Amino acid sequence: MERFNLQRRVKMNENRSESLDRRRNDDGQGTGMRPSENNVTEDQEPFMGVKVRRKTSFHREFNGDYIDVRSNQYLMKLLQKQGDKEVLFADKVLKFTSSGKMKRRILMITDFAIYIVDPEADALKRRIALAAVEKMCLSELSDNFFAIVIPTEYDLLMASTRKTEIVTVLVEAAKRASDYELEVCFSNSFEYNAGAELVKEVQFEEVEGGVKTRILRK
Repeated sequence: MERFNLQRRVKMNENRSESLDRRRNDDGQGTGMRPSENNVTEDQEPFMGVKVRRKTSFHREFNGDYIDVRSNQYLMKLLQKQGDKEVLFADKVLKFTSSGKMKRRILMITDFAIYIVDPEADALKRRIALAAVEKMCLSELSDNFFAIVIPTEYDLLMASTRKTEIVTVLVEAAKRASDYELEVCFSNSFEYNAGAELVKEVQFEEVEGGVKTRILRK
């Protein structure tokens, strides 16, 4: 196996892979899954309630790989098996399940696909080809939510303090992979398919000090 690029992107082998009022610094660093009084873990709190995005976050440099993919044997084997050659983004995010639960997952974006991986079980949950993605939905406010719409499957609703980077990377990757411009829709209320015949609506409200987010079943 060839040596991996130490910079922003990881080069692969050519042979062929939901209201809370607590706040946290928007430094993008991962935290432990410590229970809180509302049964919401510390790293989930900034996504679900009032969240103020620091101005500096808009000027943050994009690093791409925040989990050191090349040091993770499972991820490397997975990518090599699938034939992906380049990791454009990798980080831990919160994914919202159809039942409304929040799960910590690894989000990886490569030159071919989007990967959702369970970091505790080292299990691939979903692999979505970039060509299958129709659009992304975001609010017009400074929150951390984004939805990835996949017409042939159910959609993804996730949250990350690195939302801006994720959107940028996905748009660029889709254009390179399929030569089309991925649509990015901004609205303070949007719907997504959380599962088979299950549609949910995400509502965003600007309140004093930040943004309040609600997820409703339609």
